[in-house]
Amino acid sequence: MSDTITKDASAPAGGNDPKTAPAKTEKPERVASLWSDAIRDLRRNPLFIIGGVLVLALIVISVVPGWFTDGSPFDNGACDLSHSLERPSADHWFGYDVQGCDNYTRTIWGARNSIIVGILTTTVVTLVGSLLGLWAGWKGGVIDSILSRVTEIFFSIPTLLGGMLIMSMLPFSGNAYSVSLVMAVLGWPQIFRIMRASVLSNKNNDYVMAARALGAGAGRITFRHILPNAIAPVIVVAAISLGVFIGAEAALSYLGIGVQSPQISWGLMISDAQVRFLAAPHVLLFPAAVLSVTVLAFIMLGDAVRDALDPKLR
Repeated sequence: MSDTITKDASAPAGGNDPKTAPAKTEKPERVASLWSDAIRDLRRNPLFIIGGVLVLALIVISVVPGWFTDGSPFDNGACDLSHSLERPSADHWFGYDVQGCDNYTRTIWGARNSIIVGILTTTVVTLVGSLLGLWAGWKGGVIDSILSRVTEIFFSIPTLLGGMLIMSMLPFSGNAYSVSLVMAVLGWPQIFRIMRASVLSNKNNDYVMAARALGAGAGRITFRHILPNAIAPVIVVAAISLGVFIGAEAALSYLGIGVQSPQISWGLMISDAQVRFLAAPHVLLFPAAVLSVTVLAFIMLGDAVRDALDPKLR
């Protein structure tokens, strides 16, 4: 009797043989990291999706404006003074400007210069500011002091005054590339400060000390360990700055020191339309509305990236 009880007790519950029981498949553990968590959060963030769709549409418009309008404002006979200041209609959605040019066509083609300025300026500012900030934060000492003082000098220069001064010295001006160069010269110190502060907060961490103890060189430590962990705040600021630079280009063009005729930009269109605003408000409102949506789209994108990359906001 006791043998029977012992035998029954040792049997698995339910009378199933472990050898015949179906094996349970274990799910692979997800490796958590800042970047993987950020990508997952961005996919679920409606702010990022809306901003990304708008930005993608604007980039497509700037690259191939002919897909969205039949003509070009640079064609012969594109403007007809007999249509000057005509109001919007079913055939011409945005109406005509003072010179009798189709306002919709000019608004579409004006996206190219604005997007070029935003992307090119952000790229140059991010590269220059990041490399200098990485160098200053890692080296410290005299190099850090010199670069920090130079940065303070650039911060003391008013943007509009500095822009006018630099534009007057350039052999080429009045186009998107000269405006990008001016804003890059005045805009890199912000990225420099952010990268420098991020490097200073990361270079004494345990993983850097471990890499040094294992004999890793300065270049490997800088670009393999410090840079990937210090670049996140720079990406956030760069994403937000895209919209800011587009707005700054419009402001410079509005004041007459940015993109010049016969080139087209939204700021230049707003400047030309201001004197006839009361008589024909549509000439100013449509490019101003498109400019506002563009800046808003890039800022939405930057805010979503900031929320995803900032651990304090999780």
